[in-house]
Amino acid sequence: MAFLDQNPGLGYPLAAGLGLLLGSFYNVVILRLPKRLEWQWKKDAREILELPEVYDPPPPGIVVERSHCPHCKHQLAWFENIPLFSYLALRGRCRHCKTPISMQYPAVEFITMLLMLACVARFGFGWQGFGAMVFTSFLIILSGIDLRTQYLPDSLTLPLMWLGIIAASDNLYLPVKPAVLGAIAGFGSLWLVNWIYKQYQVVVKRVKDPRDGMGGGDFKLLAAIGAWVGLKGVLPTILMSSLVGAVIGSIWLAVKGRDMGVPIPFGPYLAIAGWIVFFWGENLLQAYLSYSGLR
Repeated sequence: MAFLDQNPGLGYPLAAGLGLLLGSFYNVVILRLPKRLEWQWKKDAREILELPEVYDPPPPGIVVERSHCPHCKHQLAWFENIPLFSYLALRGRCRHCKTPISMQYPAVEFITMLLMLACVARFGFGWQGFGAMVFTSFLIILSGIDLRTQYLPDSLTLPLMWLGIIAASDNLYLPVKPAVLGAIAGFGSLWLVNWIYKQYQVVVKRVKDPRDGMGGGDFKLLAAIGAWVGLKGVLPTILMSSLVGAVIGSIWLAVKGRDMGVPIPFGPYLAIAGWIVFFWGENLLQAYLSYSGLR
């Protein structure tokens, strides 16, 4: 790792290549994990309700099954599965059925490459850089899944939270106490906002069955982010995610031609804000204190 820090001409291309490979795999996770979870939920529900068994083959696995075109089911050859470059070489279309390939594939690969480079540029090639890559990877996958399904799986948010606390046990970025308090504050703050919103519906709007203002997955995602940014980073994450959500969400609704009552995923905005605070939270705080004259 010290060798790579001393030779960035070798380290950065390796990080870029790793980012492209990871981005290709993250596309698989984003597309297949929700289907696997839904299949398992249905199976568990049939067992709990003691319903008769039905033929319901499992969706493709995340690791074992090879990638294929979702339209013609053609299994991709190795030269059709090179991250980013295959998309460009094929001009964004399947080689067999000529169906356009979703922009998600090159977008996730390219974004992952850039963010992996940012991780090593900010934290180096040691354990801090590796931890930043892990944190960033979870946020990419969770954002992709939430954008597609409006669901944030516990199988990702909870491990991310525990990994943050484990990293804090070795004081990798911050001590354990701020990490634990950050996780508690992250979950509790959004839970409280949602509870107040439901009480408002009951008391003011006279709604007998109030609906949630946000999903429980958002609570857990902010808890996970809080474990990585600490207690001081939770409020900036909430404020920044609200600002990003208001701007991007309004643009998205306008482009889609939908009204403000349509639910939009909040997880990607939390992920963007949490990532920024994790990387530059202290610098942003010091800049704000200096600008406001509080310092």
